Amino acid sequence: MVQITKGKFDGLQRLSNDKGVIAALAIDQRGSLKKMIQQAKGTEDKKDVEDFKQLVSEELTPYASAILLDLEYGTPAIKARHEGSGLLTSYEKTGYDATTPGKLPDLIEDLSALRIKENGGDAVKILVYYDPDEPAEINEIKYAFLERIGAECRAVDIPFFLEPITYDAKVTDSGSLEYAKLKPAKVKASIKEFAKPRYGVDVLKLEVPVNFKYVEGFAEGEAAYTQDEAARHFEECSDLSPLPFIYLSAGVTSEMFHKTIQFANQHNVQYSGVLCGRATWADGIEVYGKQGDDALREWLRTQGKENITSLDKLLDEGAVPWWTKYGSFEDVHVVEKQ
Repeated sequence: MVQITKGKFDGLQRLSNDKGVIAALAIDQRGSLKKMIQQAKGTEDKKDVEDFKQLVSEELTPYASAILLDLEYGTPAIKARHEGSGLLTSYEKTGYDATTPGKLPDLIEDLSALRIKENGGDAVKILVYYDPDEPAEINEIKYAFLERIGAECRAVDIPFFLEPITYDAKVTDSGSLEYAKLKPAKVKASIKEFAKPRYGVDVLKLEVPVNFKYVEGFAEGEAAYTQDEAARHFEECSDLSPLPFIYLSAGVTSEMFHKTIQFANQHNVQYSGVLCGRATWADGIEVYGKQGDDALREWLRTQGKENITSLDKLLDEGAVPWWTKYGSFEDVHVVEKQ
């Protein structure tokens, strides 16, 4: 049995579908999305980013249990979301200071967990870049940072979703074969660390532990792992986490993310859903940039809808309810926050 406070429990339920699975859409990208729209359109305007997010939210949240948004460009999208679609809100600043070692995280100055909750947020989401092999003086800053956020979320009784994005300080190309070989151990180390109760994390938003471009049978060139090895990494990560976890799409194509989730379904992986971003909507950017709002709306109603509903079907086949890590639904004991 696990005890969970009412605010956190209610938040998790609002983010989940009727099966307890988090079938969520992510569009909290800021700097990267602004650049992509600018390249497609040839102009730079904050309103373009807001409008794109709003259209995606309006058209696709009927098929999502929740949406992840930011308050910098996402306020119109928050208002436009489908009734019954939960809301996760980003608390961290976009990107990191490249002039300082360690990809250190920072928070949006005029935001707090309380303000996120007051704005209708059902959960706080934090992304942190993490290399478990970096010096302690860098990682201790990140650990303390996350301890503070965990305490803040506990204080206002809102779920804390943590997204650790792994990297290697020496192997700087995260898409390389060299990094693909390092990735499984990095992801496992991040699960071991951030599942510790001291951080107060409720759900881990995880990278899949392998780069599918380098899995035998999926790889076009040299492979970093056989399919059996890839399956073992998935299963080991699943077993390592005492917390509910969901997968992020990490900028891959819709087709590749679908294959990834199919692979997880075929093995003994207790994932509780996804927060899928660019894999669902990225191909709509070019349409929006070249042809405008109406063309994007049409694309979202056809290809965008197909991307998200076909992913929903895969979740129906393989994802488990968020409470599975604690046993059955009856094993979750809801208590009032003291």
